[in-house]
Amino acid sequence: MRLRQIEVFHAIYTSGSVTNAAKLLNVSQPSVSKVLSHAEQQLGYALFDRVKGKLVATPEADRLFGLVSNVYERVEELRNVAGNLRASDIGKVRIAATPALGVDLVPTAISSYLTGHKDTTFEIETLHHDDIADALLESRVDIGLAFDPVPVPGLSTETLANGEFVAITPPDIHFPGQRVSLEQLAAMPFIGLSGRGPLGRQLSSHLDHCDFDFNKVVHTETYHVAKALVAKGVGVSVVDAVTARSIEFQDVNSWCLDPPLHFSVAVISADSMPLSVLCKRFIEHLKVVVADFVKP
Repeated sequence: MRLRQIEVFHAIYTSGSVTNAAKLLNVSQPSVSKVLSHAEQQLGYALFDRVKGKLVATPEADRLFGLVSNVYERVEELRNVAGNLRASDIGKVRIAATPALGVDLVPTAISSYLTGHKDTTFEIETLHHDDIADALLESRVDIGLAFDPVPVPGLSTETLANGEFVAITPPDIHFPGQRVSLEQLAAMPFIGLSGRGPLGRQLSSHLDHCDFDFNKVVHTETYHVAKALVAKGVGVSVVDAVTARSIEFQDVNSWCLDPPLHFSVAVISADSMPLSVLCKRFIEHLKVVVADFVKP
């Protein structure tokens, strides 16, 4: 018997008539009668006899009903579980993020998400761009977060938000207006940054094409170290807006660049591992948090 035939047989047996079964299944009476007829033809014997205008189960139907009831209950359980998975917050989201995103943005997103989804758990890794790709392809994590990720076969990216690089300076340094040019920064002690990742390469290339030299006093691979050095008064630097916005080392001033230099924050996933409803829901939450971090 097919699943639809089992449903119709169960409905008729428990309700006592084709009319009642049609109401239970929310279908027409002819549809119920047709399915029952096909079931009886395939089985080779009748399931119900009509006695004085009423349907009466045959002995064969009585014997089948016990097994059919078990199948029907399992189908209902399957439907309930499938529906609950759509609405459930129970589960784990495994995230790999670059250090600049993992220091403050990811914890902020998780904290605010858990206020309304207390049954969700998280697992976080801070990795460099190439390592994030490996973790996704090896199915060690569900999603990756990175700046301007380069295309990798087998991975898909979705931009969460676009932002600008900003200049950061010690609190005692001020400029007229809200924007500052790179030429103004070049006259001060400058903290240079690594060009390893896509974001670093973009910034390094932009600085290298300037018609003037920077007075680089320190070079570091970590954006948050650069911010700490600026907070200590060592010099000025240019970082992404997420690093500038992070809670670490608040004793810095931030300035938009003139002209602006843009970047994107993207979520990465593996094509071979479809995202769960839970992951998709968290990504929608991430869009709101990232947009707040990168706003001017």
